[in-house]
Order: sequence, then structure tokens, then C-alpha cells
Amino acid sequence: MASATGNPVTATATATTAGGGTAQRYYRRFTPAQRVLHALLMLSFLGCALTGLPLIFADRPWAAALARTLGGFESAGVIHRICAFVMIVVFVTHVVAVFARAIASGRLMATLWGPDSMVPQPQDIIDLYRNFKWFIGAGPQPKFDRWTYWEKFDYWAVFWGMLIIGGSGLLLWFPVFFARFLPGWVFNIASLVHGEEALLAVGFIFTFHFFNGHLRPQKFPMDTVIFTGRISEHELREEREVEYERMVREGTLADRETTPPSEEAKWFGWIVGGAALVLGIIAIILIVSSIIG
Repeated sequence: MASATGNPVTATATATTAGGGTAQRYYRRFTPAQRVLHALLMLSFLGCALTGLPLIFADRPWAAALARTLGGFESAGVIHRICAFVMIVVFVTHVVAVFARAIASGRLMATLWGPDSMVPQPQDIIDLYRNFKWFIGAGPQPKFDRWTYWEKFDYWAVFWGMLIIGGSGLLLWFPVFFARFLPGWVFNIASLVHGEEALLAVGFIFTFHFFNGHLRPQKFPMDTVIFTGRISEHELREEREVEYERMVREGTLADRETTPPSEEAKWFGWIVGGAALVLGIIAIILIVSSIIG
């Protein structure tokens, strides 16, 4: 039975609970394709990190132990390249899909600019300033739209990483081919850049990204929205108030309404996301202890 809004899922999303109250409404935030690409990106990044760190800290006892767990340094290298290939495929697929969808729907400009765009805009600078004022108690917390400034930073960091880490990695992966038209010193620089930038990426993802996504007070101990693709009405209004009010004003809120996440999807998020979180924290502890030890 359709709801009063005309959305056929509303009756399910707002079903009456056993206690007689109204269940929480949910709205679609990520498509299945976006969730699959994120999962592949997450797993391939973890694979590259866990196989690359033993090489960067090869003189540490834990590095040799980790390499043995992966089947030795040679096996770790094979896993590293497989994960790198998956990451490149995910990146290219995402970029092609974004522009193909934007052109097909006639929303190219909305993809490049506006509230649904991942391109940094003047409002992001204002939000950054207001958020830092809120950190020190000098002002109220700002209201955010569909994408926050730190989410956009995370997003574009992948592009930087693919250019610098991916580019240098390909040079090291196929040295004979690139040596045909590049001088030898380029490979020395590529080796240095690849390791240092990868270490920076690992440190950033396992600290700032994990904190913003899971460990900050509003989300602790984990945000499963990227695994379920759904966000509750309460979370949407609290965290994306500008987006929520805009959809209400434009009458598009009902179009995004969907069914609540299944128990399987929530458990998947807890298990996979929790495992990634634990591995990331362990990696950070090993990195910090190796640097200062």
C-alpha cells in the first residue's frame, strides 16, 4: 500500500513498531554500485598497506613476521600488485561512471558544481572556519550539506594518491618498459616517492579518515552507512541539516526514502568495517613505534 507521499516504500520504512510507536524513516545515501566500489577500494588499500609496510620497515622484527604471515616477501609483492591493480580498476571505473552518468542525465554542471558536487566550493572554507570555532567553543557547530569539507578532502586525496603513488608504482612495476624512454634516476625518485607517499596515505587513512568516519563522538564506535547505503531520518537531520531542509523545500525527500537496512547488511558493516578499523589501528601503532623506537 502506497503512503500519503506516493512513495511505495514509505509504509515499510515507517511501519508501526511492537511498542506502538513509529519506526525510523530511512533514506538512500549510497547506491549499491558506490558501496561495492568503496568495499573494493577499502580492501585493496588494506592489502597494499599490509604488504607494503614490511618493505618500508624491513629492519623491524614485526615486518619480517608480517611478511612470513603473508607467505614471504615475494608472495607479499604479488599480493601488493594484485591489490594495486584492483585499486586502479576501481578508480578508473568510478571516474568513468561519474561522467557517464552526468552526461547521460544532462547534469554535468551539477556534478562539477552545486550541493551534490564533490568539487570544493567557497562554502567549504566557511564551514571549515566555523567548525574550528566550534572546536574551541567560540561558536555553534555549522550546518552541513550533502558532503562535508572533510569528506571532499578524503575524496580528492584518492586522486592525488593515484597520481603520485599509482604513477610511481607503475614505474617500479614495469621498469623495463619505462626505461626505454626515461633516465635511470627517475626510478630512484619513484622508489622514494612511492614509499613516502604511501606511508603518508596509510597514516592519513588510518587516523583522520577513521576518526571522521567512525571514531568521532557522533559516530563512535562505527558508522555503517557506507555498508548499508541508508541513513536514518534522525541522522540526516542532525548531520546534513542543509541537505534535509533543501530536499523538504524542493519536495524531493520522498524520492530518497527507502526501507530500513537489513540485519545482514548491518552485521556485514560491523564485521568488515570493524576488522578494517582494528587492522588500521594496529598498523598505526606499528608505524609510530617504529619511527620513534
